[in-house]
Amino acid sequence: MLPKIKAIIDHYQFDKIPIEGTLYKSTYVAQKTNGESPAGTAIIGMYCKEPYSVSTFHRLQHDEVWHFYKGDPFVLHLLHPNGVYQKVIMGTNILKEQKIQFVVPANVWQAGEITHNGTYALYGCTMAPGFTGSCFEGGTTSHLIKQYPNQKEVIERLTVAGHDTKMPDGYTQ
Repeated sequence: MLPKIKAIIDHYQFDKIPIEGTLYKSTYVAQKTNGESPAGTAIIGMYCKEPYSVSTFHRLQHDEVWHFYKGDPFVLHLLHPNGVYQKVIMGTNILKEQKIQFVVPANVWQAGEITHNGTYALYGCTMAPGFTGSCFEGGTTSHLIKQYPNQKEVIERLTVAGHDTKMPDGYTQ
């Protein structure tokens, strides 16, 4: 592991999100609005090659706002309900159409990873209403390939066959 990556992990005391595998740290949880869900949540996350950190395919019941902070560009792979695949590059080179902020709509399958030549990317995600384990669904390889056969390669790389699809009971960020 590169010393710079280790220093960032140590500084934020990153943990791994169950099922999707991302290094993250919860930074904000608003008061609960209905006795169950917080009004909003925020995390800082990091994709890197070592230690391996990606988001495997999952979908959320609410929109999620992504923010690019530092490091190398990363890719969001989106599988829309209408069958369309979308590739979004998050980064600071806005003249090359990289995004510093992007909204993933509710119910869109999403996965993320560092670009091929990248070392690490530091980013944030915010949600309102806030994230709870009950708004999360993980994608399985066989299910997603049936729906999106043209994206087989990325689906096989960013899902785990037979993988759990629900967060542990009571999980929050």
